[in-house]
Parts: sequence; structure tokens; C-alpha cells
Amino acid sequence: MKKLILFVEKLCLFFLIIFSLIFWNVSIAKADEISEIQKQIDDLEHQLELSKKATTPLESEVKNLEAQLVSIGIRLAQIQKDVEKSEDDLVFQKQILARTVRNFYIRSFEDIPFLTLFSSGDASETLKLIAFQANSSREDRNIIRSISEKIAKLSDDKKRLAAAAAQLGRQSQFLKGEIASARAFQSELEGKIAKLTARQEEILAAKSGTFTTSVGDVPLADDPNASPSFNPGFSPAYAGFSFGAYTHRNGMSQYGAKARADGGHNFKDILSKYYPGKQITEGYSEPGSISVDGWGSVDFQQYLYGIAEMPSSWNKEALRAQAVAARSYALAYTNNGANSICATQSCQVYIGHSKGGDWEVAVNETKGIVVTDGGFAVSTQYSSTTGGYLKTSGWDTKCGSRDCWTGDAYEKIAGSPWFYKGWYTQSYSNSSDRCGRSHPWLTGEEMADILNAWLVQGKEGVDGGRITPVTTSCWGGNPYSVGELSSLANEKAGGAVTAISAASVAYSNDGVTANVSFETNRGGISIAGSDFKTIFNLRAPGYISIRSPLFNIEQK
Repeated sequence: MKKLILFVEKLCLFFLIIFSLIFWNVSIAKADEISEIQKQIDDLEHQLELSKKATTPLESEVKNLEAQLVSIGIRLAQIQKDVEKSEDDLVFQKQILARTVRNFYIRSFEDIPFLTLFSSGDASETLKLIAFQANSSREDRNIIRSISEKIAKLSDDKKRLAAAAAQLGRQSQFLKGEIASARAFQSELEGKIAKLTARQEEILAAKSGTFTTSVGDVPLADDPNASPSFNPGFSPAYAGFSFGAYTHRNGMSQYGAKARADGGHNFKDILSKYYPGKQITEGYSEPGSISVDGWGSVDFQQYLYGIAEMPSSWNKEALRAQAVAARSYALAYTNNGANSICATQSCQVYIGHSKGGDWEVAVNETKGIVVTDGGFAVSTQYSSTTGGYLKTSGWDTKCGSRDCWTGDAYEKIAGSPWFYKGWYTQSYSNSSDRCGRSHPWLTGEEMADILNAWLVQGKEGVDGGRITPVTTSCWGGNPYSVGELSSLANEKAGGAVTAISAASVAYSNDGVTANVSFETNRGGISIAGSDFKTIFNLRAPGYISIRSPLFNIEQK
């Protein structure tokens, strides 16, 4: 029986040794992971130090660093849990070991080997017992030493973990300050840009467009010079390309409606997409006549026949959607005929006579059908092209999100000439004034000049009113020359931009260009999309401009 007990206890000790070695390896693995994380934190701290020295706080970079720190924090928290679990397991091991050792030595004391030697006739059996006891004592000492070393190692890991967490906290605090500084900088810049002269406001209004485009009776012909494939004949070359233009970005996209109709959508589906949350009401009571500026009182049905907002050659479902939108807009604008409506693009284009053809058929087929809210006609705004995004209904794409933009944008599928265009003419018409420019492309020096204008805008000693296009033949004024702006950037902003090696943009999910970034001779420059659009339109020569909050910078 004693042999059996000794064998069982020895077997228990063996498994305890194996168990300890397994957790010893876990401890080493955790220590290696902590070392790896510490290296990442050190690398991150180096990046943060570089960020401190940056001339302009880059909010996007700061957010990226913060995301990295959050990830490290999650990993550190997991390691803390693992360490605590290991400690709990060790406590259990120590309890088992203590009981085993105690029981073993109690039995050893009760069965003293020398007494056994004197009382036993079998000396060899007694010597074996003594040898086993000595060997067991060595194993006990090894287990105790192994556990003690593991406890010490875990304690060291916890100290390193605490130090890393403290370092993480310091970096988080620094990051919060950096983000606050970046936002304060952007706010300060926006405030300074907001303090524009009357002349600058006039330039921005002219370059941004003061009316809304619609398709009209005949679609606008494309302009090959405004395409990104156009070769300006020099390099490097940069251009701002707008997705859509001149539009409020509300309601229905006419080119989007065309592509949807061509794809099998009926007019009610189209209206439901572009006017979400509204009702399509049939049997609505229309007024007998409507007052139209310049035309007097016009029979309401005849008025609708004369709306020239979509080509009669388009898909009938698109025409039906347009007829309902035009009817609803007129009813809402005039308060169901009580007030007058203008006959231009500021309201709806009315040509004074029926267009006939499929358009007249669409008006007749949708008689009494109106988009309503609470029983009243709503202002169903619409425009030609929005660049694939509408404030009222989101991304106008096949997948319904930005994930398939621009390839599956309905306006692109329909072939809108305004979907992606570089603007350099005074108005939406290709035949309008061009101020001596034949394309929208800028030289490297001209784009650097725009960045220098951004750098010095609002700086003390800089006359912001002189940050206007250098082309005085069409804008007048007394703008800074390229050389003057460069000198001001050297003096006021820590160095002028003289060379650009790369340009890129970042888009937000709410349909705007979030940031524009450049790699330059003085390092990276990142500008909020709305700020870049403003400074670009203030300084770009001629009528070269960005006409939409959603835009890209092309580089050749």
C-alpha cells in the first residue's frame, strides 16, 4: 500500500512539474509580446516627437496615431487579464504543492528511515526508500524554485506592463492636445478665411456658381479640354476636377433618373429614391392656372407642357419622374397657384409653348400625381448632376453607398458631361468667357503659388485682400505676384513651397472631399477640403475653379 501511495504522489509531482513548465512558457510568451508592444510604443513616441516639430498639426496623422495607441491599449489590457489568470493558476498550483509536500514529509516523519533500517530485515528496501525521499526532495526543491522564478517573472511583467500603460497614458494626453491644436488651427484658419474682402467674396461667388444647372431641352456637349485625359503640353501639371457642379445637391438628379429609367426603374421608384420619406399622391387637386413671371396667367397644364428641363428623347420613365417633380415644385413654390413663379433656372425653365412629343405625353400620364408631405405638395428640387451624392438621399449609386462610387454612379452610367469635369470657363456654357485659358491645368509653379497663398492667409503683415487671381485682365485688382507670395511664405510661414512631388485627396462618407494632401519641398501639407476649395478659387488664374464640395486633384 505504501508503494502505491508513493507512486501516486510521485506521479502527482511529475504532472505538477509539467504544469509549471507549461505556464512558464506562457509567461515567456507574454514577456515577448510586451517587449514587442514596448518597441511599437517607442516607435510611436518617435513619430509623435516628429509630429510635435511639424509646422502645421496634421489632424489626420494625429488620429492615425491615436488609433494605433487605442489598439496597443486593447492588447495591453488583454495581457493584464492573461497575467492575472496566470497568477490565479499559480495560487492553485502552490496550494496543491503545499499539501503534497506537507503530506509527504508527515508520512516520512512517521516512518523514519533509520528506525525502519533497524527494525527491518530487508536493508535494500530501506535504502531504496531513503534514495526515493532524497530524489523527491530534489524534485520538490525544483518545483518550488520553478514556481518562485515564475512569480518573480510575472511580477517583472506586471511592472513593465504598468510602465507601458503609463507611457500610453502620457502619449494619449499628448495626442489629445495635438488634436485640439489641429482643430484650433483649422478653426483659426477658417475664421481668417471667413474675413474676406468684398472683392474676394465676389470672386468666390463667380467661381462657385450662383445658379443651379439643369439638363434643359438639349444636353450639354462634352468639352474634351475639360477631361482628365487632356494633355496640357507640360509637366508637372495639376488640375482640380469637380464631381458635379453649380448645384444645391438636393432632390432628384436628372442624369441619375435617366440611368435608373434605362435600367428598368419606373417613375415612382425613381421619385421614392430621390425624395425619401415623402408620399407620391394621386388625384391631387391642381389649380386651373398659374402666374408666370413675364408670361402672366398661364393654364397650369399648358405651363407644364412648356417646362424645358429634360430632353423629350429620354426614357419615358425619366420623363414621367420629371413631370411629377416639375408639377410638385410649381405647386409648392406658388402655394398651389396663389403666388407667381419665375421662368428661368432660378425656378424652372418655361419656354412659353408646349414641347410636345413624349414630354407632353408624360405630363398627361401623370396628371394629378404629386410628391407630398402631410397632404401638401413639397418643393421637389432637382438638378442635372450632383457628382454621385445628394444631401437628401445619400450616394446615388447601384450599391447605394460610396463602395461602388465612382464606377457605378448612376450619373456616370448616364454619361453626364458634368459628372467629372475641370472647370475653366466663366459659366457652365462651353462658349462662355475663358479669360485667356484653354484648359483647367496649372503648372507646378501655379499650384505651389496656391499653397503659398494658403500658408500666408491671415498672417500678420499680409494683405488678405491681395490674395486674388493674378489674371487682372478679367478680375482687376492688385494681387500679389507669384514672387511676392513666395517671399511672404518664406518670411511668415517658415518657408515657401517651390516644388510639389505628389497630391492626393481623402473623401468622407457624407459626400465631400475631407482633405487634400501634398508632398512638397518643405514636407507634407494637409488642408481641409473646404479650405482648399476656397483658397484655390481665390488664387487660381482666370476662371479655373472647383465647383463642387466633392472634388479631386489630378496630376500629370
